[in-house]
Amino acid sequence: MKKLSVALLVIILSGFIIKPQQEIIEGSKSVPHRVLTNNAFTFGEELNYRVHYGIINAAKISLKVDKDPVTINGRETYHLIADGKTLSTFDWMFRVRDRFESYMDQEFIAPIKYFKSVKEDSYSDVDLVFFDHDTKRIKGKKKNMDCPAYVQDIIGAAYYARTIDYSTATKGQAFPIDIYLDQEIYNLEYKYMGKEYVKSDVGKIKCIKIKPKAVADRVFKDSNAITLWISDDENKIPVRVEASLAVGTLSVDLTSYKGLRNTFSSKK
Repeated sequence: MKKLSVALLVIILSGFIIKPQQEIIEGSKSVPHRVLTNNAFTFGEELNYRVHYGIINAAKISLKVDKDPVTINGRETYHLIADGKTLSTFDWMFRVRDRFESYMDQEFIAPIKYFKSVKEDSYSDVDLVFFDHDTKRIKGKKKNMDCPAYVQDIIGAAYYARTIDYSTATKGQAFPIDIYLDQEIYNLEYKYMGKEYVKSDVGKIKCIKIKPKAVADRVFKDSNAITLWISDDENKIPVRVEASLAVGTLSVDLTSYKGLRNTFSSKK
């Protein structure tokens, strides 16, 4: 990632995930698979964000759950969609039109199908993969490969994390993350950093603070460059992201929301 793009920002928004306690039942192929409870999001939810350097807005991102379930390989899924694009005032400098889609199984809360379409100036890329969590294999347009069971894509990761109970987490506690991106599996981690209030575009919100581990490179200053805040309520909405980049500090802020599953009780 040599240039800052909306794809990067989507990855930042999705950069927190933990391994939950799970119930094992018999799957459709007579192989045990987990069943997780989702009380955080539902069909028709929409979250919108602005990307900015200080007071200068550069791009916008939307995260949506399609209004109807989609059946993939006989499994009922949530269709998750992330769209990102630069504002017209920035298109002349670096035009971005990115879309990521994940089809997340409603029972084991992991992707069955993932699609990416990235258009960034003269660069474009498309990826399409299917996950088989029973056999721990990924079948892709570009590559077939092994993977950990219940590995997440970058969109599913954000929604999966919202189903987790953080009430017993202790400050500084580290949690692992397995994530698929561009024909690679990344084994990362994040740290739970407690709770604090955030003054956001939609009001003052009590949040859970999280520090994902980033890969220090030309984009991120160091491995602690990213901070995430998610709402401290049943929805666990990503509220704010701050990233210390080689080119300055970038922020992603929630600007609007609709179709929440639960009352936005952390909002004051």
